[in-house]
Amino acid sequence: MSFYRENARIIAATQDASFASAEGASCLLVEKTMQVSEIIGLIERYAPPGIAASWDASGLQVASRRKSAFHLGVVLDPTPDAVAEALKSGADMLLAHHPLVMQPRFLNVLDAYHAVVSLLLTHDVPLYSAHTSLDANLSGPVAWLAYDLELSGLSALEPSNLPAPSGPGYGFGFVGDLPEAQRFPDFMDRVASLAGCSGWLRCGPVPSLVRRVACCPGSGGSLAAAAKDAGADIYITGDIKYHAALEAPLGMVDVGHFSLEHTMMQRFADLLRNEAPDIEVSFFHSRNPLHVACPGCGKDSGAA
Repeated sequence: MSFYRENARIIAATQDASFASAEGASCLLVEKTMQVSEIIGLIERYAPPGIAASWDASGLQVASRRKSAFHLGVVLDPTPDAVAEALKSGADMLLAHHPLVMQPRFLNVLDAYHAVVSLLLTHDVPLYSAHTSLDANLSGPVAWLAYDLELSGLSALEPSNLPAPSGPGYGFGFVGDLPEAQRFPDFMDRVASLAGCSGWLRCGPVPSLVRRVACCPGSGGSLAAAAKDAGADIYITGDIKYHAALEAPLGMVDVGHFSLEHTMMQRFADLLRNEAPDIEVSFFHSRNPLHVACPGCGKDSGAA
């Protein structure tokens, strides 16, 4: 089946479901709505546009004619499958971490970008992205691992020049101290359990004990030197490149781009649900696109 035909199938399958859901919800939950502008304002309390990286495309990705919404769907990536699932569940506004595209382009290729835009425009559903605007607010869900590990003295690895109203401030990556030193294997078992990852990549010198922890969810290889300068015993991030690993200035652990950010968006959905009781907020789980395969053992972490 061609990508275009599959996209048409998804649109047809979700159109009746989402419209029926919207009609039913409008009858049963008339009072449970918020203005789209109010929802965006709530999102931006935790992901201020002004702190986003200059190269980023955070913000409204696809506009809509609708003025109010009753069901906010939250996803990590705005993929065709994630968007279709959210629409089938009745979401009439979507929030993603990663932008739909970094640079605007024509819809002249029948690809995933075309499929998502088709779905959103067909259902008149707006899409908002909180990307580096969320990453740079250490008082928000980006620092969930720091709070779960009970790190103290939290500060940014790459501080922003913009003042934060409270908390550890704005900036990318964070560093802080554990309540007490832990053996490296015990520490990593705990991190893996919290992040829901079955394995990780490691490079650089391995500390026998871990007390000071640095982290940057997503792709944070560029902050390795900052983590070293901050006195970290270990640096947790994703997408570490080969040559960066060869020159690792400290112990570095790559848990993948997916795991820390997937949990971050789940926590963000929980936060928004508490802050916006007048609407439904749902988090739609996704699967890591990278699977760990074991040659000869018949096991693949991506298998159903």
